[in-house]
Amino acid sequence: MLWTDELGPTGRGQIKVTDYWNPIWTLKMKEDEHSTQKSQDEILSDFSSPIFEFNDSTFLSDEDLIMSAINGNGLRKRKNRSFSISDDNLTKQEPSKNGKVEKTREIPEYGMKKCHSARASLFSSSSGFDDYRGFLNLCVVLLAVTNARVFLENIMKYGILVDPVQWVATVLDNPYKWPNLLLILGSNVFILCAFHIEKMLLKEFISATTCMYLHILNLFLLILLPPFRILQQPADPVGSLSSCGVYVILFLKLWSFAQANKWYREDYLKSQGKRKLQRTMSMPSSALKSLRDGTETIEVKYPYNLRYRNMYYFILAPTLCYETQYPRNKSINKVYLARRLVETVFLVQLGLALVQQWIVPVLQKAIMPIHNKEGYYVVERLLKLAIPNHFIWLIFFYCMFHSILNVIAEVLRFADREFYRDWWNSETIDYFWKAWNIPVHKWCLRHVYKPLLSIGYKKFTAQLCVFLLSAFFHEYLVSIPLHLFRTWAFMGMAMQIPLSVFTILITKRFSGHYGNMIVWMSLILGQPIAILAYVYHYYIIQYAPNAQ
Repeated sequence: MLWTDELGPTGRGQIKVTDYWNPIWTLKMKEDEHSTQKSQDEILSDFSSPIFEFNDSTFLSDEDLIMSAINGNGLRKRKNRSFSISDDNLTKQEPSKNGKVEKTREIPEYGMKKCHSARASLFSSSSGFDDYRGFLNLCVVLLAVTNARVFLENIMKYGILVDPVQWVATVLDNPYKWPNLLLILGSNVFILCAFHIEKMLLKEFISATTCMYLHILNLFLLILLPPFRILQQPADPVGSLSSCGVYVILFLKLWSFAQANKWYREDYLKSQGKRKLQRTMSMPSSALKSLRDGTETIEVKYPYNLRYRNMYYFILAPTLCYETQYPRNKSINKVYLARRLVETVFLVQLGLALVQQWIVPVLQKAIMPIHNKEGYYVVERLLKLAIPNHFIWLIFFYCMFHSILNVIAEVLRFADREFYRDWWNSETIDYFWKAWNIPVHKWCLRHVYKPLLSIGYKKFTAQLCVFLLSAFFHEYLVSIPLHLFRTWAFMGMAMQIPLSVFTILITKRFSGHYGNMIVWMSLILGQPIAILAYVYHYYIIQYAPNAQ
């Protein structure tokens, strides 16, 4: 910063300040004959201090500054050390006597300010801090980097194995795949049987007891037909799994249809003060028109719900629990529908590609270590299978419960979109099974758990029945497509009962964080163990005789 002194129009000294700093000050002084003389060295020594304090509370003008330096008045050097504080924090604006706003400098006294209080560390549960988004991002980055390395290693070792056409060719070229499609189309027979059983009861062709037995027979034949047909043809795990899945869903839906109509019928008879049904008049024309137009201006009640349109809407809707009427949206959100469709196509292709590129080579390398009972190699294959298997399972969950079910719901304008809850925060196994598949959970609660409680069963017994029924259907979906009956899927689901009790005890005794870790470990390691067991025995049955 360069300070120079020149004579102003009055003959008195003025200071001009340039925009840069120079350690050497050039000072040209000219005094009149009446001014007090002062040497240039004395003036420079006065300006050598970096901080000046003035007697007046305001900053001096350039003219007053030089005159004060010359006369030796109002300017002194500070003896104490200065603080390194920004000017914005030390300046404030105050009005002066003449009305102008001028700046003053204030230095806060930090020695008087309290800087400590009772506070917990952020990682302590008592702190109440729960924003760990940075660590979540770190985990995602580490997972991506680790999987990228393993994926590149897989490509370098086996080459590119992804072939999207292979899946289509496998289905179209093999004639044994078509019976599964015929099975799916033939399921309409059981749908129409369940519908007409209710219609016959409504028209008094059969009694309520006969209606119940006919529904049971219909459900029994429905669940027996797939294994009877699939076990007569060569094993086709993919196609058979699809047809068995359709029949299991249809079994649950028709069970709900029969039981819900029983409840509606009983309520209808109580409201009418009757003991048995009588022929009912047709639905009013205005009500029929509103149903055809989809305006939902009236509430559909029993027995007006027994219509083909109502029946097939329930069969196609993303729910397992039958109701006479569902919440509906007014229109279809085409943008939302397009997003979910794109997600579905992409995730299906991604899942199939990962199976071809990642899962199949690991399973092929695991056959011999399992056969030779090489424990270390089996554990190594298990851990190598755990990550890609869990990754594919997460893709399946998002694709099925978010993308596909929302596509169906949007097309049908089905408004209840609660297909899952926050199962990833599960602190117990019990909550996981309640949260990850809401349609199945609602069905179990409505048609198994609560009816058992209503007839006198205890809660634990009702929960045990729910788990055993779920275990049966898990084994049904695995053993029949593989032509392999080992009951490992059934036992795996049955073991969820003691594991649920264990996670509840851990959560109550210690913390929910430990329970959540146990849930994740059971998901990551439990599935690969079952997969290795089934794949090994499937390989032995299908290929071992030829290999020998």
